[in-house]
Amino acid sequence: MSWDYIAKIVMIGDSACGKSSLTLRLTDDTFSEFHDVTIAAEIGSKVVDIDGKEKMKLQIWDTAGQEHFRAVTRSYFRNAAGCLLVYDITRPKTFANVQMWLGELRDQADEDIIIMLVGNKTDVGARQVEAEEARKWADENGLAGFIETSAKTGDQVLEAYQRVAQKIHSNIKTGKTNINDKRYGVRATTTGGAQQLNLDEGDVKKSGYSACC
Repeated sequence: MSWDYIAKIVMIGDSACGKSSLTLRLTDDTFSEFHDVTIAAEIGSKVVDIDGKEKMKLQIWDTAGQEHFRAVTRSYFRNAAGCLLVYDITRPKTFANVQMWLGELRDQADEDIIIMLVGNKTDVGARQVEAEEARKWADENGLAGFIETSAKTGDQVLEAYQRVAQKIHSNIKTGKTNINDKRYGVRATTTGGAQQLNLDEGDVKKSGYSACC
């Protein structure tokens, strides 16, 4: 499948919030109750429709949430065009920690990065974080939006990524994002095909995620 743009997206948040499950649901439309712990970062990709006319390939960096990987995962925040900041709606501590994750992201990423707050695990039925509280926090901290998802059922998963892609696309069209500056984490297709982002994959654990669309 061809695409018009390719953008780097990072998944951040505490361990076991479902970041890897969200990525797998998007890229492979699968779900597993048991998932290996992410070490440093893994890469997946998906082409999403923007406006019925253009498409964007999301190069998704699913980062580790454990404290002892923190120094490594911070390096992946640089040159990211978008971010899904994920917490578990059944674990209040993961929501409390989104402030810390946001601070670390903004220390490393471009100031115009598109950040979507994502409350995952709506299927569990043991909610401990109310949607309105999370939405208010997202507004107060200048995030691009808020959405709740279920990686298990697939509910709102594609929508979460599409919202980020659409806002990145809007920044491109308004000139806020310079596709010729690698700091923004976006590239356009070239005559010879889509230009890949200049990413150092040597430090990344290769995943089983689909490398195509």
